[in-house]
Amino acid sequence: MEAKAHLRYVRIAPRKVKIVLDLIRGKDAKLAMAILKQTPKAASEHLEKLLKSAVANAENNHGMDKDNLYVAECFVCPGPILKRIRPRAQGRAFRVLKRTSHITIVLKEKE
Repeated sequence: MEAKAHLRYVRIAPRKVKIVLDLIRGKDAKLAMAILKQTPKAASEHLEKLLKSAVANAENNHGMDKDNLYVAECFVCPGPILKRIRPRAQGRAFRVLKRTSHITIVLKEKE
């Protein structure tokens, strides 16, 4: 049995989120939470809330023991890109891509 939590349309680039996800993949839920609290990255704040949500889903919806949970899967997919324009010299325009992310965390119980 597994418990999932999704966070969609987060205004942070997927490659920035992936760096932090690689730190917690395969770790216990408590250790992953401690890692996220100590990681000085913008993505860690979003991932901390998402991990709390996944633990709550496991506990309330699936009756799993929160002490035996670990991060089985975690991945990020690119969301829609907001296209903006920055003025440049001589009347030209420069395209700015504001990327979004869809993040998923899957928790499983240790045997």
